Amino acid sequence: MAKQMLLYWGSGSPPCWRVMITLEEKNLQGYQNKLLSFEKQEHKSKDVMDINPRGQLPSFKHDNIIINESYGACLYLENQFKSQGTQLIPDAAAEQALVYQRMFEVMTLHEKMADAIFYTWRVPEAERHDSALKRNREALAAELRIWEGYFQKMDSGSYVAGKNFTMADVMFIPQIAFVFRFGLSQEKYPKLAEYYSLVKERPSIKASWPPHWTENPQGSDTLKDLVCDI
Repeated sequence: MAKQMLLYWGSGSPPCWRVMITLEEKNLQGYQNKLLSFEKQEHKSKDVMDINPRGQLPSFKHDNIIINESYGACLYLENQFKSQGTQLIPDAAAEQALVYQRMFEVMTLHEKMADAIFYTWRVPEAERHDSALKRNREALAAELRIWEGYFQKMDSGSYVAGKNFTMADVMFIPQIAFVFRFGLSQEKYPKLAEYYSLVKERPSIKASWPPHWTENPQGSDTLKDLVCDI
């Protein structure tokens, strides 16, 4: 079944990584895939544009079914292969509700992370303002404080939505890995650091770890001064 799947992806992209983690968790190794370079604009190639007119990654195809939005692709894989591999969406109503809640909260974290980290990449130099960068960083710090608080209320060794690894973790771990890659202090965010240390050793995470992170383990210090004051 996996051989009928095709994924175009970019190294280090959280949306791409979500899909790859889900494929691993659902025991769908062996899918066709092609690593593309954002720097070389390979995500705007004809092969990608043919199935994703926005020219974005991930771009995912299963037989004749195309689903490019990462949340949609992950939920599709869970639903189509529900009895295979890890059950990522629990059946019990309260547990399921919490998983969905945390999943979609990750979208806010992703937005605030991108605003803070990529401000100077996205905004032309003449249009940049120190005050805007300061606001973006403060917004990210406030968002991370919320997540640090969630883990403070749970037992040590917990996943995002409780004792089991779920779709909430599929969405969350690429974001947390990304902010630590960009220098977030593990001492200032100890509960997030504890979670990160736990989950990054999971086989699905190790199997899908961004290859350029392995080649160049040293990230940046962009977020080293971001403070958690809860």
